Amino acid sequence: MEIESLCVYTGSSNGSDEIYLECAREFGAELGVRGIRLVYGGASVGLMGAVADGALAAGGEVVGVLTRALAGLEVAHESLTQLDIVETMHERKAAMADLADGFVALPGGLGTLEELFEAWTWLQLNIHSKPVGCLNVGGYYDHLLKFLDSTVSQGFVRPAHRQQLLVDVSAPGLLDQLLSFQGAAVSKLS
Repeated sequence: MEIESLCVYTGSSNGSDEIYLECAREFGAELGVRGIRLVYGGASVGLMGAVADGALAAGGEVVGVLTRALAGLEVAHESLTQLDIVETMHERKAAMADLADGFVALPGGLGTLEELFEAWTWLQLNIHSKPVGCLNVGGYYDHLLKFLDSTVSQGFVRPAHRQQLLVDVSAPGLLDQLLSFQGAAVSKLS
């Protein structure tokens, strides 16, 4: 699959371990080196700022999408290739999805999880056929992945849908999986 731009969801905080900040910078740099445009939430703070900084330092293009309210709180990244200001969070997420050829969650909080699950649900429902991935640096997502496996064993998620979420511990490994993703539709009903 050809991926020209990738939407990255991640935290506006740094997290409690330096490894998260390092992984965000490295992921951004890997996007820049590969010539993949970063689409993200537009902030200069936390892991969001670090992934943007990593991509920019590697010569990559970075598109941020930020709500007017958040931009007013002075969290907007001032060095982006492009910064789009929208009114609502719904507009922000829709714009990011439209601009991207795939989705990745780095470590983050509730917003990151909500965005990851929305993108993955849209894939499950065949609203899009873009790859969805999760960078499990430092075991951050281990407990979530175990829970997701239990949703399969409990009969709430089909194995084929669970397998659609691509997971790796390294940026190059995850990007390679995203690039080789075959977006075949998997029926939710059968």
